[in-house]
Amino acid sequence: MRAPISVIIPTLNSGEDLPACLMALGEGLNEGVIRELIISDGGSSDTTLRTADAAGAVIVTGPASRGGQMRRGAEAAEGDWLFFLQADSQLAPGWTTAVKRHLLTDKAAAFRRGYRSGHPMDRVTVVWANLRSRLFGLSSDDQGLLIPRGLYQSIGGYPDLRQRDDLAIARALRGQITLLSAIVTPSGERYGPDG
Repeated sequence: MRAPISVIIPTLNSGEDLPACLMALGEGLNEGVIRELIISDGGSSDTTLRTADAAGAVIVTGPASRGGQMRRGAEAAEGDWLFFLQADSQLAPGWTTAVKRHLLTDKAAAFRRGYRSGHPMDRVTVVWANLRSRLFGLSSDDQGLLIPRGLYQSIGGYPDLRQRDDLAIARALRGQITLLSAIVTPSGERYGPDG
């Protein structure tokens, strides 16, 4: 039986962050849950595509638009489950335990958000993101999205938007997103030195 998950990562000059992201995904290969890695690139001019190629990723390219990149990645995917992850995010060790349990369901899931910086605003953002997911069933792009292919297709997939694509898909999935116990940590740099 083939592994169920296609990992889809949108990239645009993500050469600095991508190696650590891919290293954390290694656990999924070892545990037999990752079928393939798809890098959906929006025109990188750094080391992103060399890193993706060295990792054995399927590479799809097109205009820079995060929603469009996720959509193209999903169209290329062969897995029964789609796992959308940002290139600057890292999964905490042990993440496959929660994912394996979740694969027995037919619901979408987001990861509990962790933090890298010690800035107080980063902590506030983490608490709010996790609370919003738990109370309202909404998640953001930096929490990852694990979703059965059938459910993804039934809601029309990611809209081709440059921004807020995560909000659009979270609204389409309202009440159908489970918050996993596993943690994903996005780069603190996206929030700047003041959190």
